[in-house]
Amino acid sequence: MLITGKRKEAVAKVNLKPGTGKITVNGRPMEAYFPRLSLQTLVREPLIATQTAERLDCVARVSGGGIAGQAGALRHGVAKALCVVDEALRPTLRKSGFLTRDSRVRERKKYGQKGARKRFQWTKR
Repeated sequence: MLITGKRKEAVAKVNLKPGTGKITVNGRPMEAYFPRLSLQTLVREPLIATQTAERLDCVARVSGGGIAGQAGALRHGVAKALCVVDEALRPTLRKSGFLTRDSRVRERKKYGQKGARKRFQWTKR
């Protein structure tokens, strides 16, 4: 069963199955796809919090956004998939904040301005 996790523009489709704790992202090991250690720990957080890191294999397809957004989407998807696997894990994941979708997205550029907030330079005289 594919579970979807989202963050910014990134979407992750996650499938959990019994195994040895291997995480595969887009056909590559997670360590190869996410070279930064901070992103690897971000993805593993829900599995570590529920003590299921060594019992489940994770196969994921991520698309859209940047590397950090994809890691966040994968974390969200893994947390949602853990709830489908075992409903008893839901309170732990909810308390840690893994089930809450991070709603922060890039603000659009406004007309008559240089960016989302930045204005064009104004001179009084």
